[in-house]
Parts: sequence; structure tokens; C-alpha cells
Amino acid sequence: MNAPTNTDYLQNLKNKILSYTEVDEELLNQWLRYYKRIDVKKGDTLISPGQIVDHFYYVAKGCIYYYKLEDGEQKVLEFYTDDIFFTDLPAYVKETTSDYYLRASENTVVYGILKTDGESCFEKSHQLERFGRLSMQEAFMKIFTRVERLSNRTNEERYLRLLEKRPDLLQRVPQYLIASYLGLTPVGLSKIRKRISISQ
Repeated sequence: MNAPTNTDYLQNLKNKILSYTEVDEELLNQWLRYYKRIDVKKGDTLISPGQIVDHFYYVAKGCIYYYKLEDGEQKVLEFYTDDIFFTDLPAYVKETTSDYYLRASENTVVYGILKTDGESCFEKSHQLERFGRLSMQEAFMKIFTRVERLSNRTNEERYLRLLEKRPDLLQRVPQYLIASYLGLTPVGLSKIRKRISISQ
């Protein structure tokens, strides 16, 4: 099977945009020209603390995790995998420097659009403005639902929900990152997995 090409990735991006709202073909093709491909190797950072966040991104293939350091420990807020829009939203909206990291947990292909390019297009097209608003709302809700998930569910319930909703992460992401994402220690996660496997 041949590896996806740049054309394949852009077609997927086009389909993703159209899943939010209708956009005229000519306008959509013009919009796609603003996206620049960024290849991020496993372990490399896309955004680091102190960096100005002026791009909105799309994961064509791979996995980016969003985290901060607290007392030297990684606190993972979210994983962005294939066909998802993302950025460090607080810094992007406020046009400030980031307090977080966006790092690849595997070799990843990302497409980024500069905020000024995006906003100039939104001013010219209600269709694209609607897409921008909805995609940003979705990115915000991913972070909001994580806070709700951590506060309203038991450790085991959080793990089982991840197993149900995003089972691919368990194969793609190191266990210590999964544990951080769930608000657990690696040992705590291991105990839950063992307990569930025994009960099944």
C-alpha cells in the first residue's frame, strides 16, 4: 500500500472542513493554499513555553500531545490524532506566548495556517468564518470535557471511557502519558488495567 501523498492529506483536510459547513469549491481551494505542511519527528516539539502561538493546526497523520510541566512532571491535557484541528487555544486567542508544549509522540504530519491569513479569509467569507468558529469551539470543548471528566469520574471510569472512545491511543502512546492524561500514576494505571483484565 502506497504512503499517503500531500494531495491525499489535503483532500482529507478539505473533507474535514466540509464536515463543518458548506464551502464553495473555488473558495475552499484558495483557502487550502494558506496551509503549510510541517513534518514533526517523534519527540520533537511544535510549540514550547514562551513561544508566540499564531497558527491553527490540522493533524493529517500522527499524534501530538498537549501538556505542561508542574514540578518537573508532565501533565497531559489532550492528544490530537489523525484528522483533528488543534492549537494552544488560550495563547492563540489572546495572542500571547504559550505556557504549554505541543509535542509529537510519533512521526507526525501537520498542516498549519497563520492566524492573520485565516482571519483575513473569514472577513471575506461567511462560509469560512462559520468553519473557523465551529472548529475553534470543538478545540475548546476537548479541553473543557477533560476537566469535567477528571472531576466527575472515578479512576476506573476514566480508563474505561478512554478504552471505549479512543482505544487507538493505548496502542500509539506510552503508558506514562496515558496515565498523566487520566490523572493517574503509571503504577495506578497498571493496577486498573490488571484488575479489569482479571474481571473480564
